[in-house]
Amino acid sequence: MPEFRTRRIDVKAAVLPWSRDFLTNRTILWLLFIVNTLGTLYGYYWYGNQMAYTVETQSAWQVVFVPDSPTASLFFTLSLLFLLFPRLSGSGTVGLTVRSIIEALGVVTSIKYGIWAVTMIMAGGAQGDQLQWEHYMLIVSHLGMAFEAMLFVRYMVFGRFMAFLALLWLLLNDTIDYTFFVFPWLPDVLENDLSAIQTFTMGLSVFSLLITWLLIAYRKV
Repeated sequence: MPEFRTRRIDVKAAVLPWSRDFLTNRTILWLLFIVNTLGTLYGYYWYGNQMAYTVETQSAWQVVFVPDSPTASLFFTLSLLFLLFPRLSGSGTVGLTVRSIIEALGVVTSIKYGIWAVTMIMAGGAQGDQLQWEHYMLIVSHLGMAFEAMLFVRYMVFGRFMAFLALLWLLLNDTIDYTFFVFPWLPDVLENDLSAIQTFTMGLSVFSLLITWLLIAYRKV
């Protein structure tokens, strides 16, 4: 496992916000951890009505597949803990495997749902859905999800196989979503585009894996 050490430097001295010195600074990591934690909690609150509706009208087990973005954010938030406290995973095989699975899920799902949410909001707006300030807030936050996931791949320990397992989870989630209609509620103007959205969603799952694999290859270089 590559050794990872967080940096204790003056943040003001870091010129580039995507540099190692900046991203691995403990102040930055703690700030991202707090922001992602709050965003995750807000995300589950945002999905609260749909989760309650799913439990009341469908099988309770399906509720797991409803809050896509918050769950992705949760995995990435846990991944930040491993960067802050590398010894959490220990040095054994089991600990490293658990860490790798969480990191892979955090990266692949954050890329997928970050892009997906922005695309759905913009598609709805293009077809006449009235965008409110909440929509623009969601656009910024979901772009942040995808961007930060791609930035931090190089500091994580998971490899291509774990990323592939994350894809399998995404495809399972997609299948459940569009078989039992527990996908995130869409703007009314997109209801007639459900078939195209399903195809786009599953294709985006594969695309997110390919992006992650490319980033892993860049990490090794």
